[in-house]
Amino acid sequence: MKIGVLGGTFDPPHIGHLVIAQEVWWRLGLDKVLFVPAGEPWHKAGEEVTPAHHRETMVRLAIAGDPRFELSRVDLQRPGPTYTVDTLTELRQIYPPGTEFYFILGTDALAQLPSWRSPERLIELARLVVVPRPGFEGVDLRLLEVQIPGLERAVEFVEIPRVGISSSEIARRLAMGGPVRYLVPDPVYEYIKAHKLYLPSPEALRRDDP
Repeated sequence: MKIGVLGGTFDPPHIGHLVIAQEVWWRLGLDKVLFVPAGEPWHKAGEEVTPAHHRETMVRLAIAGDPRFELSRVDLQRPGPTYTVDTLTELRQIYPPGTEFYFILGTDALAQLPSWRSPERLIELARLVVVPRPGFEGVDLRLLEVQIPGLERAVEFVEIPRVGISSSEIARRLAMGGPVRYLVPDPVYEYIKAHKLYLPSPEALRRDDP
């Protein structure tokens, strides 16, 4: 079995995530792609993150009805900061021996891989599928190989349609009252509206008062 793993904060999930998952599923002939929302993303320590139950529900809504995609709660159930090496270790315990894992990440994340927890173990647990990130193209794989021996053999680059949107940009638009309807799946858009997510903080509103 060949399983893609798309982790992230998903704050909120958007059409770019779905495009990435579909293209990797198709180009690599995967059986399915797991969407794995982070519980406490380590790289966002100290930042405000939407509560996990909202992010989980939005991911469920985003992938509902697509049998190629599945939500995994492994990072939501584990206490403490979310590290990819722990995610993949747990997934290997859940799925049968011989399952091949393909961890999906952007070129920007690949460049930061030496700062991740146990990157040398990570490339033993999964093949790294790297997709382009608009505005970030340059990755010196030879330099990364010096820092993480064996990385070059573990990496596969997959070209996908460029969708230049991000969760942080969507959140900023919502905070400013901007439109996001066609940047997120319709059920996610309706959920955001119903639960009044990503609204300006009272402090921001007071700062804007004349």
